[in-house]
Amino acid sequence: MATNQRPRTVFSLEQAVGAAPSLALLRERIRESQHCMNQIQHLIPPAMRQQVVAGPLNEQEWCLLVGSAAASTKLRQLLPAFQRALTQSGAQVNAIRIKVQIPGR
Repeated sequence: MATNQRPRTVFSLEQAVGAAPSLALLRERIRESQHCMNQIQHLIPPAMRQQVVAGPLNEQEWCLLVGSAAASTKLRQLLPAFQRALTQSGAQVNAIRIKVQIPGR
C-alpha cells in the first residue's frame, strides 16, 4: 500500500520567525519583557526571585507573574522602585501589573 508522503522540510526557529511576521513580533515582545525583568531583578528580594517570572508586555503595560499571594503583596510594595528602574533604563513601560499564577492552571 503506497502512501503519499510529502517530503518533510525542517526549518530553524529563525527561519520560521522570518517567514511569519507575527512570530517576529512575538519574539520581540518576549525579548523586551525579559529585558525589563533583567532591569528589576536586583530589586526583588533574593528569596522571592524564583517565584517571579516575566510575563507579557502589551503596548506599555508589563505583567509580572508570581507564585503566591504573599509574593504579590510584597511586589506591589516594590512597584515604584521597579517603575523607576525601568524608566532609567529607557523601557517604555507605563504600568506594571502583578498576576498570581496558581500552580496547575
